[in-house]
Formats: sequence, structure tokens, C-alpha cells
Amino acid sequence: MVKLWRCLICGDPYIGESPPSNCPFCGAHGEFIREAKEAVVFFDVPLTEKDRANAEYALQVEVSNSTFYFCAAEETDDPEGKLLFKALGKVEAEHASIWKKILKLPQVPEGHESCHRENRKNLEESHAREERAINFYRKAAQESDHERIRQIFTALVTIETDHLHLSKERLMHNRGL
Repeated sequence: MVKLWRCLICGDPYIGESPPSNCPFCGAHGEFIREAKEAVVFFDVPLTEKDRANAEYALQVEVSNSTFYFCAAEETDDPEGKLLFKALGKVEAEHASIWKKILKLPQVPEGHESCHRENRKNLEESHAREERAINFYRKAAQESDHERIRQIFTALVTIETDHLHLSKERLMHNRGL
């Protein structure tokens, strides 16, 4: 029987017989996906000064990363790399949308990032970006006093770690390791 599912992190709905193992929009793991009628999702969170600063920085990180990935999807010299970077760009854009909702902004700001033609350089840049995001999100989760903000940052650590594994795997494969 087809059901309506909802991600607790991004709030987006999914139609299927069973919940996806990861949110097809933001990449959150299955533990954050509930049947829509049972999902409690909210973005109206009272932000402390520190949470606001961390959310604003997270928005910048996600806009920068999504812009980089969309550039890499167009420019990279590897067909699979084009697909990977396009998928990562969509996920990072969804992460930016989460912070837009938390910050009550009318739209996600535009980013301007460059990328490389060489797939390996894009993978290396991807790896560095994901490591920086993970470190920041881990710190921001620890600093937050609000459960919902901690939940989002913690989920993003896991999602970005998945992205880190993707780049690491491809970098190792390209080296012949």
C-alpha cells in the first residue's frame, strides 16, 4: 500500500510503499523519516544569538557547496562525476533551504563558486568542503541549547559524512588503491 512519508529534517514529503532508507531530498537517514500523519516538523524555532550566527553560517556553507557542486556537474571531465556532483548540488541546496526556513528568509541567497574541469580536483575540493562542514556542524550541535537545532546539525553531520565517503571512495579508486 502506498503511503505518504515525511522527512523530519527538511520536511519534504515522499510517496512510496515504504519509507526510503535516506530522504531523497536532503539525504537524512531513515531514522528521520516518518509516516506523514505522525511526523512533527517545525522550523519556527526561537534562536539564541549563537544559534542564529551558526544558522547564518550554515546557510553560507550550503549555498557555497551547492553552487560549487552545480558548477562541477557542468564542468567536470568525468560522466559519473557529473552525476555525482549534480546529486550533491541538489542535496546541498535542500540543506540551504532548511536554514532559510529556520532564519525566516524569503529566499536562499545566490552563491558564486568556481570549480575545475578535472574531476580529481573537484573530488579533492568536495572532500575538503565536506570535512569543513562536518567539523562546523558538530561544533554547532554541541553549542546549541535548542533540541530542534541540535537535531538538524546532528543529522547534517551524518549526511555530510556520507558525502565525504563518496569523495574518499572515488579518490582512492582514481589512485588505484
